[in-house]
Amino acid sequence: MKNLMKILGALMLVIFTTVSLSSCKDDDDPADNDFFAGTYKGSVSYKGDGNNISTDDGSVFVTKIASGTKYNFAFSNGIPDLNGLEFAKQGDNSLVMVGSNALVYVRIDNNDLKIAYSKDGKTWTANCTR
Repeated sequence: MKNLMKILGALMLVIFTTVSLSSCKDDDDPADNDFFAGTYKGSVSYKGDGNNISTDDGSVFVTKIASGTKYNFAFSNGIPDLNGLEFAKQGDNSLVMVGSNALVYVRIDNNDLKIAYSKDGKTWTANCTR
């Protein structure tokens, strides 16, 4: 009986792992999904708070959070994160910033992430691919 439980447990683990990995595709488009998480790599920069950080070997981890309209952008290299940016979908793959008093250009799809965000004297940029 113990061996049967071990075999069933291992089989369930394999099935769960297979389903989990197959659902995490690089061709997911953040505009089309209610939930999204993906890492984009490329050039990132930040200027503000007395810091001037810039690298061509950075990354941004993007998550689309529960509401389906808010995004978090976690930058590498000690760059402060941008959290809770709200977008509305327009057209097929266009996202437009909602209710912002910042200077914003964010374009995100399944392959590319481009950010030019400036608020309160701070500026974030990203030109990354997945």
